[in-house]
Amino acid sequence: MKHFLLFFTLIFSFSTVTLYLSERLDVYSLNYDSFNAYFEENSDGSLTLHWEKLNYPAYYVVETCQKTTGILDSTVKYHILDTFTTHSNSYKLENFSLPLYYRITAYGIFGRIGTPTEYLENPHFPALKRPIPIFRYDEINKASLMPFLVWHKVPTAVCYEFELLSGLPDSEGGVTLSKKNHLFNTREIFTNGYQADLRKFSEHKHLYYRVRALGLHHEPIGEFSEAQKIVTDKNLPFPNRPLVNDFDVIKGYAALLYPVFDFIPLNGIKRYEVELLTEPPKMPNNAEPTANRVWFKILENSITAYDEYPRPYAGAYYFRVRAIDSNGNTIGVYSDTKKFEVKEYKKRARLAVFGDSITHGGGAVSYSPASLEYSYNTYLDIPAINLGRSGDTSATSLERLERDVSHFKPKNLLILTGTNSLRTPTISAKEVIGDIDEMEKICVAKDIRPIFLTLMPINPQNILFAFQAETDPKWREKLKKINDHIKSKNYFIDLEPYFYDEKRENMDTEFSIDGLHPDIKGKMLMAEIINLHKHLIRE
Repeated sequence: MKHFLLFFTLIFSFSTVTLYLSERLDVYSLNYDSFNAYFEENSDGSLTLHWEKLNYPAYYVVETCQKTTGILDSTVKYHILDTFTTHSNSYKLENFSLPLYYRITAYGIFGRIGTPTEYLENPHFPALKRPIPIFRYDEINKASLMPFLVWHKVPTAVCYEFELLSGLPDSEGGVTLSKKNHLFNTREIFTNGYQADLRKFSEHKHLYYRVRALGLHHEPIGEFSEAQKIVTDKNLPFPNRPLVNDFDVIKGYAALLYPVFDFIPLNGIKRYEVELLTEPPKMPNNAEPTANRVWFKILENSITAYDEYPRPYAGAYYFRVRAIDSNGNTIGVYSDTKKFEVKEYKKRARLAVFGDSITHGGGAVSYSPASLEYSYNTYLDIPAINLGRSGDTSATSLERLERDVSHFKPKNLLILTGTNSLRTPTISAKEVIGDIDEMEKICVAKDIRPIFLTLMPINPQNILFAFQAETDPKWREKLKKINDHIKSKNYFIDLEPYFYDEKRENMDTEFSIDGLHPDIKGKMLMAEIINLHKHLIRE
């Protein structure tokens, strides 16, 4: 028995040393100079990233990254948005709407093998901004005469123009409607999908569509997408329920304390109801509301529902949406049910973020906080709980502070609130300062370190155009008083100087299309500034 144990120990030791030397000395030529990786388009239009599998026991980590703004530190080139671990040599890309990059690193038993690959750019998102279809209708997968057409979002697009054609356009791309084969167009599309009504065009042998992204003033911000053929079958039933919009969603982030629900509407229907449940409905895609639902909201001319109540308790939640008529009767049936999870925190979180819609998320007028690329929280180096709520003034932030932070009791709290107070003539700088001081007292009493962010400038002209709302003409004077007070605090991060236009007067449109909410580049810059001040965030 002793001889057997000795023999086994020797064999195990020899194998371990051999494996270690194989990894460390590159016995199997694991150097990545010849490491092959490529993208392949799938039949559904999605992409899969493939790479050469090493002739050695290994697993692979795929990092999904986005380029930084490069404004503060040109040496830090990428934000890591997600990591995925696999023993396979392929990875199906999620439906992101960003020009993302991917890097693959191999790991063996004793750590990393070789060097990571270069950052590989997703070929679906070149510099030229063109929507890319997610749903395609061909001879195998035919469309009804009222199909949902869905495409990948174009970053910072406020709305889209849809064009229907009876044949191919004059030329591919461009920013003008086709003179040849043009049938119909609309600019009233404020999300990345549209239920097209093809019934009156069914006599045409061929139908094609294309889409382009538009900015705040309906100016083109990219070319038309490649014309897509729609193969129809007039005998197919029409989709009769809204489509929950979970396309291009960044995965792996904690749920918002105040949830937000997006959907793609039915053609011509303006009224909807969203319901929230704590268990799946017993009858999916039915027409009747759930008896034990915990919340519901009726929407008029909107495709986004904001839950006004916090959802701090861990567990699964479910939501769905139905179209309704003026009497509250269901048009068609409920949408598919979507699930989201609220994470349980068994110990104090290190960091939470708190404030109004700038913290909650969203931007470019049409993107809600559900689009996490418009959240500065996404780009922070330290994971944080999002306790933001859209619409807050400094006073309403103060009202809910104790309630909303008590459940999580984070060690550090980034506080950015008062922008809505800034633009409201009836709210003075003194009131905002008083609210800030009270927030500080509450945090200190709960052993939470309050780290205040200075308010950023706003752009009244863009706010007026985007929201038809006037801005207090004394906002600059109020901004200075509030920010001077914030900079007297023990812990603060100064955002304000980085967001001005060339004249140093207003929020630069480069960072915020609507003049109020920073867009993707603005949210990234906010996070990059905060990341430079990580020393303020205690362990």
